Amino acid sequence: MQKGRPREFDVEQVLDKALKVFWEHGYEGASLTDLTEAMGISRPSLYGAFGSKEELFKLALERYEQKGPGSLYRDAIAQPTARAVVEKLLTGCAMFLSDPSNPPGCLAVQGALSCGEAAESIKQELCRRRSMGEKELRDRFERAKAEGDLPADADPDALARYTMTVAQGMAVQATSGASREALLAVAEMALQAWPVAKEKTR
Repeated sequence: MQKGRPREFDVEQVLDKALKVFWEHGYEGASLTDLTEAMGISRPSLYGAFGSKEELFKLALERYEQKGPGSLYRDAIAQPTARAVVEKLLTGCAMFLSDPSNPPGCLAVQGALSCGEAAESIKQELCRRRSMGEKELRDRFERAKAEGDLPADADPDALARYTMTVAQGMAVQATSGASREALLAVAEMALQAWPVAKEKTR
């Protein structure tokens, strides 16, 4: 039996190039021509290696989360206090979103906002991933409340939603050209409103 021809490209390298196209144009805005030209491969090679545009996007999204937001969330959740979690997350977002080596904004946020009915499955996938991030924050804040790190009347669900809303709003602002200083100011304002547990009196 004759073996198929080996791939003449590095999968990770072309995936990084596809990621940049999706990041700049969104899922629906990225045409197959845009993708194949950026990746330097033919359409048959794209389909042969990745199956479909949808599967290529999901792989690019995995890579995006590994290289940026995914590691940022892991580092934030591991912080010793709830306030430190939020500080790490929001200041990290400001730095990541304003990195001149990246396209502006957040792939996950922009991708969901720009998806039409034809890309409903992609929109649902992006929403699912954001919901998972919010759940991780909620679980962390529930632990903080149980440990006395948050006030007894704190609402972990509302705090997680608030934090995610600020982070997503920063992503939209970054897409519109907001500077690093402006994004860090938003993060600082959010931290000023953060609830603090009262010290126990002896």
